Amino acid sequence: MTADPGRPEGSAAKGSAAEGGASEAAVGTAAQAVTGAVTAEDGGAAAPRRRRMWWPAALAATVALALGVPALVASGTSASGSSLSVPADDSPEAGFARDMATHHQQAVDLSFAVRDRTGDEPTRTLAFDIINTQANQRGMMMGWLDQWGLTQHVNAKPMAWMKMGHEYQAHDGSLMPGMATNTQIAKLRSLSGRDAEVFYLQLMIEHHKGGVEMAQGYVDLAKNDTEKRLAQSMVIAQTSELQLMTDMLQERGAAPGVPAS
Repeated sequence: MTADPGRPEGSAAKGSAAEGGASEAAVGTAAQAVTGAVTAEDGGAAAPRRRRMWWPAALAATVALALGVPALVASGTSASGSSLSVPADDSPEAGFARDMATHHQQAVDLSFAVRDRTGDEPTRTLAFDIINTQANQRGMMMGWLDQWGLTQHVNAKPMAWMKMGHEYQAHDGSLMPGMATNTQIAKLRSLSGRDAEVFYLQLMIEHHKGGVEMAQGYVDLAKNDTEKRLAQSMVIAQTSELQLMTDMLQERGAAPGVPAS
């Protein structure tokens, strides 16, 4: 989706308008699909739970569809609509895109792991929602980096762009707050049934807490309105999922908190 620098300006403007229209149509289609899925389930006893599990993913998917195409056509615009320069390699814009993409990838991996180790419908539905939402958002962020002409990986420490008063000590594959260690991932893959569900929920609660902290950190520093809106949608959706996952643990006689390995 990288723009062609050789395309005439007039063609580029027409292409942007067409892509914007396609984006709006896609948002409408997504909203109708989600509404239809929820409505179809309203008649069953499990409807309240299913509605609750659908809306965070629906919100994130709609925001992603609305932002994705226009954001890749333009490097970024200010609130007044004036063009922004390409973000610096060490900017919060570039840092957030890189680090959240890495963070999201692990969430996708954990969700695939539990999906294949349980037949529990609520857990599999949650995992499916996280896979689709976070893989889509990850693709958007990688696309922005490509559009800006920046590399997807750098040697800087993760989250250095947040300029926090402390630095997270990476260990055993856990590069940022909330990320599971290699040992924990191996343990998840060794479990099945309820044990896998509980451990996945415990890991994912910590993962979401770290993700929300990072997304809010970018919101507080953002200079790119499009990327800021995506980060805000992550905060809203993942905060809702935190409560959902806590409730799911309680239903299984468990509580948040990853047991010591």
